[in-house]
Amino acid sequence: QVQLVESGGGLVQPGGSLRLSCASSGRTSDNRVLAWFRQAPGKEREFVAAISWNTFSTSYVDFVKGRFTISRDNAKNTVYLQMNSLNAEDTAVYYCAADEYPYRPYLSTLASDYATWGQGTQVTVSS
Repeated sequence: QVQLVESGGGLVQPGGSLRLSCASSGRTSDNRVLAWFRQAPGKEREFVAAISWNTFSTSYVDFVKGRFTISRDNAKNTVYLQMNSLNAEDTAVYYCAADEYPYRPYLSTLASDYATWGQGTQVTVSS
C-alpha cells in the first residue's frame, strides 16, 4: 500500500515562496504519475501540476505556469512543488496524489484518476 506525506506548507507574505514536499512509501510503480491539487475553503479541489515518474514530462494549470515548478527526486521517492510569486488566491490546502498504474498517454488533471492521496498541507498567503 502506497502512502503519501506532504510537508512544507505555512504562512507566507504575498510575493513570497514556498516549497512543498511529498514523500512516498510502500510499493510504488516505476511508471507512476504524481500530482498536486489544491482546495480553497468553499471551492472544489482543483488540479495544479503533475509529473511522470519515468519520462519527466510535466503538466500545469494555466494560472500557475511560470510561477510553480513540479519536480521529483527518484532516490528520495519525493515530489516537490516550488511555488514562487504567491498571492492570496493561492491560499488553500495542497494535496499530493498518485496514480501508480496510469494508462493514459497524457498526465491527467482529474482528481478521480488518482487513487492515493496525502493528508494535505495548508498554504496561507497573507500580509
